[in-house]
Parts: sequence; structure tokens; C-alpha cells
Amino acid sequence: MLFCIQCTDKPDALELRLANRDAHLNYWAEADCVKIGGPFTSDDGTVMNGSLLVIDVADRAKAEALAQNDPYKLAGLFAHVDIRAWKWLLGPQA
Repeated sequence: MLFCIQCTDKPDALELRLANRDAHLNYWAEADCVKIGGPFTSDDGTVMNGSLLVIDVADRAKAEALAQNDPYKLAGLFAHVDIRAWKWLLGPQA
């Protein structure tokens, strides 16, 4: 089942994001469930300020457990995390 995990960084948290970026990327690579993902950015694309992941897992409990253990979440980067079930309709599916 697909879930979108949408995260919004706390204000002025770029340094915290960068300090935990490698751990975050490794964590999700090892989870082996990400269909697409990447950071939200400022309108000019220069400053990362959130994250979006679409993951394929068995159920909401698994999605929530993965989100709770994301190194960014553990480091206190996020002001808000929203997890929603999602149905892929448009665009190429990998």
C-alpha cells in the first residue's frame, strides 16, 4: 500500500537538516520501500525546507513506524509530519 509522508521543517533548520542528511538518505535506502522522494525547497530551489516520500509498505502502522525512526525526525528537524494513504494514478510508475 502506498503512503505519502509529507514533512515540514522547523524554521531556520537548514543546518540541522544538512547535519543529518546522510543518515536520513541511508535510512530510507535501507528501508527499501521508497517509490519517489526528495526535499521541498524554496521557490528558487536553493534552500531545502521539508521532505516528501512516497513509500510502499504493508499498512499505516509500518508507515508510521518508519516515519518515527527517520533520522530527521529523531533529530527534531520537523515542525509537522503528515502521513496519508495514496493512490498512484498519473505519471510513470517505477
